[in-house]
Amino acid sequence: MNKTEINENKRKKTFKRKGSFTKNRKYEIKPERIFSEPTKFKKRPVNPDEDKQKTNYSGTKFDDLNLSEGIIKALNKKEYIYSSTVQSDVIPPLMEYKDVIAKAPTGTGKTFAFGIPLLEQLDYENKEIQALILAPTRELVIQICEELKDLSEFMPKVKIEAIYGGKPIEGQIKALKRNPQIIVATPGRLKDHIDRKTLDISKVRTAVLDEADRMLDMGFIEEVTKILNMMPSRKNLALLSATMSMGVMDISWLYQRDAVEVTVEENNENKPDIDQICVMVQNMHSKMKAVGSILDNNDFYKVLIFCNTINMVRMLTDDLREKGYSANCIYGGKSQTGREKTIRAFKDEKLNILIATDVAARGLDITDVDAVINFDLPADKEQYVHRIGRTGRAMKNGIAVSLLTPFDQDKLNEIKKYCKADIKEIVNDGILRLLNEGDLENDN
Repeated sequence: MNKTEINENKRKKTFKRKGSFTKNRKYEIKPERIFSEPTKFKKRPVNPDEDKQKTNYSGTKFDDLNLSEGIIKALNKKEYIYSSTVQSDVIPPLMEYKDVIAKAPTGTGKTFAFGIPLLEQLDYENKEIQALILAPTRELVIQICEELKDLSEFMPKVKIEAIYGGKPIEGQIKALKRNPQIIVATPGRLKDHIDRKTLDISKVRTAVLDEADRMLDMGFIEEVTKILNMMPSRKNLALLSATMSMGVMDISWLYQRDAVEVTVEENNENKPDIDQICVMVQNMHSKMKAVGSILDNNDFYKVLIFCNTINMVRMLTDDLREKGYSANCIYGGKSQTGREKTIRAFKDEKLNILIATDVAARGLDITDVDAVINFDLPADKEQYVHRIGRTGRAMKNGIAVSLLTPFDQDKLNEIKKYCKADIKEIVNDGILRLLNEGDLENDN
């Protein structure tokens, strides 16, 4: 046997080792482990004296906005009496089919601001799609769709459908045959339906781009412009965003005329009430102990924890569940059905702790999140703002805790400079009891 034949045999043997690649994959995602029922589940006590009406705060009553009986009944059921600033400024011009461009902080009620006019303007005899809402993420699409369905609870003829990737398109095609009046969609999946001719948006009268800055930052500019060009019957366009980027201004210049500009600046009335704290730890093991200490020593019933990697999300989730906490996780690789089920449980407070990658940092509008924990500091300082913005919503107090190692100091300084925030450093002596004021009480 010559040298060439020997080398060929060696190469063949190398590839006969079945499973050698999958076994050595560093980031292989294993099936989720099965745990017993949590022993540390916390149920939020019912406080009948809590004044939920304070969560909307502009001073303008919804009754004064000339809304229909069905909308008012739905708002009263949620105990919403007063509109927020962005709602009172955006609803009237949208009701008159005017173009609107609105910049408002996260958590100020933008969904109701555009959702109420859309529902009020529906023509039930018209079988065409009358309103289109574009959102950058699946989670935000689902959130908007649920809120609009809540608003239209007493409007039985209203039909709303969510169109997004990650779910079989056949089911969505079947839903579209029921002639919904309002579509909430991600740009990619909507374009897919248009290409398949399973959806016609040529008769749409009102279009909305929610989280417009985020959508354009994610590279959807081409899809968005093509979609807007397919609506010759469009009467108005609403752009709603947390920031007014150049991309948003370009869309406004191209597709809006004499737009009503609404700017809600952060001030003492509408700025999220978030106490920002950081805790220095030495290593990963110390971080996990700190998380347990925070959960054990504070009356938190809904906690959102952010990690930078899927592996860390899975590891922390398993650790907390082993210790009896009511915890679950979402991340990019999890099935859409699994993500929706987990988010629903967290919203309904059947789950105390949600661990996530940044897939959940923008687009999830979950009320009553008591605290956000940055298990890892985000690489992007803007992402820090989006993360902690999940708490302190609707004028309620929230706490954001960042767990730092000595290597994170430079990153923390960048975040402080960018946010112009007072992030208080707390000495970690084993018992992390966080007060409403954001201070720490040390009990030894």
